[in-house]
Order: sequence, then structure tokens, then C-alpha cells
Amino acid sequence: MKRLLVLLVCGLSVFQLGGCQGLSGEKSGVEVIIEGGGGFPEFLVGVWRADKGGWEFVFEPDGTISSAVVGLGMVRMKPGEVTTVPMKMGGKGIYEPGEWVVHYIPAGRELMVRISLKNVYVKMGDSVLEGNSTDVFAGPILKDDKVWQVNWTSFPDYIARTADNPNFKISEDPDYGLSKTLIFEKVTEE
Repeated sequence: MKRLLVLLVCGLSVFQLGGCQGLSGEKSGVEVIIEGGGGFPEFLVGVWRADKGGWEFVFEPDGTISSAVVGLGMVRMKPGEVTTVPMKMGGKGIYEPGEWVVHYIPAGRELMVRISLKNVYVKMGDSVLEGNSTDVFAGPILKDDKVWQVNWTSFPDYIARTADNPNFKISEDPDYGLSKTLIFEKVTEE
């Protein structure tokens, strides 16, 4: 389902706009798709921060994401690199990214970003959270190229282990996820 969303958007656009063009691939850990060809828009390059949820993306001139702050733990990650952070009570968090996708449709000024966390392990004291997730952010760029209004859909699949509840499943519907509205603002240019 997660990959189906990207394939569906690209597939529909092939018929409407004449094709998809991938710009970046396996080396960066981020796949970049620009509908109808062309380059990644210069006005999108830089740091974009959400009004809630802790999310942040740093877009490079080729459309790749060089780093992101993910909402779970507000941890800064780089694509293709495992991130380990110390946690309270002597624990640690280990975050392994999966495939990240950036998809831009110039005709509607629509930007879609998919961030997958392949493996997450967070230990705080005697409690552990482990699993994976995919988050999809999709919506138009507004207001002088400085605001991105998105529908954020989260597909978490985690198990929490605590003293009171040794096997608590945290997940959403695998087809629909959990959706919220976020506003990203461009905060700096790089």
C-alpha cells in the first residue's frame, strides 16, 4: 500500500502530463520524481519546518532530502544512515531509515514526501518501543513559495513493551492510516 501511493500518482501522471522522470536514486537513499521532466524547483531548496509534530525537511538542489527531523522522538536523521541517540534513564534510540521519496508535480505545484523508518528501537528504562512506520506528506505550495499545506498520513506499526503491558500494539489502518493537516514553512535557504 505504501509504495502503491507513489506508483499510482506517477502512473496517473504518465497519462496526463507525459511521464515521470526520476532524478536521484539508490546512492542518496532518496528517490526524486519530477512529473513531466525538468529539474527540482529552486524555491523548494532549503529548510521546511512543520507548525506541529516536530517534522522538518532539508531539500537539496537536486530534490533529495539531506536530513529530516522525524516526529517520533524529534530525531534528526539522514537518508541511508542509522541514527543512534541517548535516551533518558540510560536507554538509547536506534532509527534506521527506509526508502524516502520526493515527488513534485509542477502543474499543480504539488509536493509529496514519503519518509519510511525501516526499523525503530527506543529503550527508556524498562520500557521499549520497536517497529517501523511510513509517513506521507502531500499538498500544494502556497503564499510566495514559502508555505506548504499538507495532508500528513501516518502508518505506524509499533509494539510497546512496558511493565504494565508487555505487548501493546500501536498501529493504524494499513490502507488509510491516520491523517492530519500540517503547515510547513520555509525557514532558511541553503
